[in-house]
Amino acid sequence: MAKDAIKMTGKVVKLHSMAEFDVELENGIIIKGLISGKMRKFNIRILPGDRVDLEISPYDLTKGRITYRH
Repeated sequence: MAKDAIKMTGKVVKLHSMAEFDVELENGIIIKGLISGKMRKFNIRILPGDRVDLEISPYDLTKGRITYRH
């Protein structure tokens, strides 16, 4: 993603499909998180309750890219 991406951590609360999740951020806001390309390539599984790192675009604060699972 671009250099100006906002990096945050959150907790997965709901699974929509194998690539879309509802993620609750540290400040309580729930956004839609999509799996990044490397995580899809290496079949990194994410389940509800997992802690994840997100990159959020400053232009659309309702969606983010999941880049890492803790």
